[in-house]
Amino acid sequence: MALRIDQDHSRFKAIVRGKIKQNLRKYVQQGEMIGKKGKDTISIPVPFIDVPHFKYGHKEQGGVGQGEGDVGQQLAPGNVEPGDGQGKAGQGEGEHSLEVDVSLDELAQILGEELQLPNIQDRGSEKIVTTKIKYTGIHTIGPESLRHFKRTYKQALRRQISMGTYDPNNPVIVPLREDRRYRTYRLENLPETNAVIIYMMDVSGSMGDEQKEIVRIESFWLDTWLRHQYKGLESRYIIHDAVAREVDRDTFFHTRESGGTMISSAYKLCRDIIKADYPAASWNIYPFHFSDGDNWSADDTRLCIDLLKTDILPQVNQFAYGQVESPYGSGQFIKDLREHVGESTNVALSEIADKDAIYSSIKDFLGKGR
Repeated sequence: MALRIDQDHSRFKAIVRGKIKQNLRKYVQQGEMIGKKGKDTISIPVPFIDVPHFKYGHKEQGGVGQGEGDVGQQLAPGNVEPGDGQGKAGQGEGEHSLEVDVSLDELAQILGEELQLPNIQDRGSEKIVTTKIKYTGIHTIGPESLRHFKRTYKQALRRQISMGTYDPNNPVIVPLREDRRYRTYRLENLPETNAVIIYMMDVSGSMGDEQKEIVRIESFWLDTWLRHQYKGLESRYIIHDAVAREVDRDTFFHTRESGGTMISSAYKLCRDIIKADYPAASWNIYPFHFSDGDNWSADDTRLCIDLLKTDILPQVNQFAYGQVESPYGSGQFIKDLREHVGESTNVALSEIADKDAIYSSIKDFLGKGR
């Protein structure tokens, strides 16, 4: 019976996984889904799954249930006749959806399979060491929190049988102090490869709420994939208009500024953060910059190119620039990047016209496996 339940559960999980893959493009566009995120899971509405339910059998002759009616006629509660209800009947079939909890790690696997994303090649030559508890055996002494119930029970049972005090008709097992068994453990130092994402976003007057929502949704999927690839992942957030400053995540997605745009201010701060906290020998570094492509001047764009070539690209796994379409932005900056650094192996550029384009943009950013 337990085996059949396990098989049914595995089959149901496979169905859910298939439905998620089938509707992944739709899920990628949904910002409200991100709000349902737990610590390690996310709730996803999966449509068109038939949950097992009872059905009425064939009408028998005689006995309870006999009476007028045809085979296949639906039963109504009480004596209510069809058509007695209020309101108009719809023509379309109802959509039945079931919310399921999916781990972020499994969601990343589905994303990788569907977009055919390569696993990232670690470039760090050093590793961060973390400590993990590993249980190694059983001992006769130890704290009560580590008492091994099954081993204690078996030891007490063995003792009572050997002493002739065990009564099969009254199988009461009373462990004594010498019967108790405890887990033993040791601490292990495990190497852990770390990575950092440095998000940069233009928050000048030309970047509206719609553009920021696109950035928020895309950053969720970028985070999900990179956390699947690395055991340790840090995130830093930089906003800029004419000047740049580091902020927390909530401020990053909800700040509205006005005024001009000077992209070099963000690249300078990004350079300083990398230099101060993330040596390339031990960190995998991912700067992601989002803007509408409008910069203050051609001189500042040239400064941005110099900062990328000299200070940022030599230190990072990949620099990614996403240009979110805005009715107020010129869109020139991505053209300049394509001309000057577009051929670099660790540069990824993507134009994001709307939420529909997030799906392909994720592949633009993560498809190189860097």
